[in-house]
Amino acid sequence: MTQQERHSTIADMVKRQGYATIEQLAHHFNVTPQTIRRDLKVLADEQVIRRVHGGAGLLESSTVNTAYSARKLINHDAKARIARALAEQIPDQSSLFINIGTSTELIAEALLHHQGLEVITNNLNVAATLQHREDFNVIVAGGSVRSRDGGIIGEATVDFINQFKVDFGIIGISSIDEDGALLDFDYQEVRVAQAIISNSRQVYLAADHSKFARNAVVRLGHLTQIHALFTDQEPPAGICRLLSEHSITLNICP
Repeated sequence: MTQQERHSTIADMVKRQGYATIEQLAHHFNVTPQTIRRDLKVLADEQVIRRVHGGAGLLESSTVNTAYSARKLINHDAKARIARALAEQIPDQSSLFINIGTSTELIAEALLHHQGLEVITNNLNVAATLQHREDFNVIVAGGSVRSRDGGIIGEATVDFINQFKVDFGIIGISSIDEDGALLDFDYQEVRVAQAIISNSRQVYLAADHSKFARNAVVRLGHLTQIHALFTDQEPPAGICRLLSEHSITLNICP
């Protein structure tokens, strides 16, 4: 197979899967990881694919989010470290919201070692993870279920969330703009996240480093509305300045 043919096949694989790792591509083509890294650099320079940590993903869009199956793989190890660090800050016997997202689903897994939690969620995957703990009270919001990721959204969901006031709101996000704006792709999902922020005494945001370099079209809120940010790399200088000015705790989980 020629280099041009390999590049075409890599582009097709990323388009079909949404994400491909260097290890997977090296095995598929029976070449070294170094060869794949060079291939990905060329394809990224040509704006065919997007380089991400450990592999390649689809080019970013400000209007359409990456497929859920791909997001589960992208930066998985970093998200898992963030999840463990955030879970360590949640006391036993706490009440909390957990919203939609691959990061929040990993946080739910990390919370399995806790005792006596009350969890209200609009994420069926979070509910499925936590349901087997007999000392947890897991409450699932009503609304419309999205088939692609098990998220529950809609006006009924917002109304349901507004009935509660909890200790911690745990949210994920698609993008954090340099001016501190929290951005996402789905207006209905954003409405639910806004209700979670409004009805939480403390708001913890989980966002791996890729969220500092993305664009999304719907404004969810602002960094100044959260109490702690959990990420895996130092944020851009402007965001660090905002966090410092507003006494928002920054937790870096390398």
